[in-house]
Amino acid sequence: MDCGVPFCHWACPLGNKAPEWNDALYKGDYELAYRLLNSTNPFPEFTGRICPALCEKACVLNRFNHEPTTNREDECAITEMAFQEGFITPRTDIQRNGKKVAVIGAGPAGLAAANDLNLMGYQVTVFEKNEAAGGLLRYGIPNFKLNKAVIDRRIALLEQEGIEFKYGEAVEVNDAFAKQFDAVVISTGTPTARDLKAPGRELKGVHFALEMLSQQNRVLAGMEFSKDERVTAKGKDVLVIGGGDTGSDCIGTAHRQGCKSVTQIEIMPKPVEGPEDPQNPWPNWPRTLKTTSSHEEGCTRRWNINTLEFLGKDGKLTGVKVQEIDWKPNPEGGRPIMIEKGKPEIIKAELVLLAMGFLKPEHPQYAENVFVCGDAANGASLVVRAMASGKQTAAKVAAYLNK
Repeated sequence: MDCGVPFCHWACPLGNKAPEWNDALYKGDYELAYRLLNSTNPFPEFTGRICPALCEKACVLNRFNHEPTTNREDECAITEMAFQEGFITPRTDIQRNGKKVAVIGAGPAGLAAANDLNLMGYQVTVFEKNEAAGGLLRYGIPNFKLNKAVIDRRIALLEQEGIEFKYGEAVEVNDAFAKQFDAVVISTGTPTARDLKAPGRELKGVHFALEMLSQQNRVLAGMEFSKDERVTAKGKDVLVIGGGDTGSDCIGTAHRQGCKSVTQIEIMPKPVEGPEDPQNPWPNWPRTLKTTSSHEEGCTRRWNINTLEFLGKDGKLTGVKVQEIDWKPNPEGGRPIMIEKGKPEIIKAELVLLAMGFLKPEHPQYAENVFVCGDAANGASLVVRAMASGKQTAAKVAAYLNK
């Protein structure tokens, strides 16, 4: 690969050995490429589609010409070829050790923990409150970014390898429940979205982003909702509050539902444009302006905009009063101070989607055989970090049960 020192290893939370499996791919040895990839990454078909590819930003080629090795696409290609050629088959040689582990939550962290623990020989039962596995992979990420058949294919494989999934079960992890198992892993994510307590928040038409995204994915899976329950952008002017990936997903979904227009506002300043971020030089992740395919489909984007009030008529949203702001350094340090700039204005909107992130969960004191991983432990982050946390927690569980 001629990397010199490959920084992709360092940047990837899973420690993926990109030069090694890329070399196998270059030589046409897809089976070896998958074995090397799967040695660190349990579900490369997920990351190969939706990971922001921290490894690519740390790639040596990105340092010199901003054209890194296409690791994410390579992951996807390797894994799809592995499935197609039959290199991926259920493990039938797992030696059971007689110990039982419960995993609460079937998102990427829970699935990664369950997979590793199952392969170690533990009898794993996964409890999921929703009707299917995947967590935000299934109910947050739109189908145009991740086809749910990709999740179903992997879940079927995990079931064949002996993992039991119990759906529609919201489990309270108390001492009585923990005693039923040798260990319990909590991987319930960050279920509480950050709210915006502005006047008019109660108006019909103001929703959390996941209310729309999860419902749309369920509709595409065949579920039906009444007209009053349906959150749809069809024929509406849409305002997305929040400039991250969830906001981008809302934009793409709104277009597919037939919206009239989409505006996205962010309270923070506009990131620097171009491939380099002076505040975070290579090989760190550059906090630069990110334009997704959803943005390219049509969207007005604005930064340094504060939301003042939701406006409505007869209980229904008609617009949002906003104001341009600026930030100045705090003389005492810490968070910059927000100052008003310009006059308030009104953005027309019949649908507002709040995509401002999620609150880190607080947990009570659990029994000593209970472990917490993924977003439930660390707050909202990337799928690849959740999977890495799941694997690390599986190792901690094994160490605890074998001490």
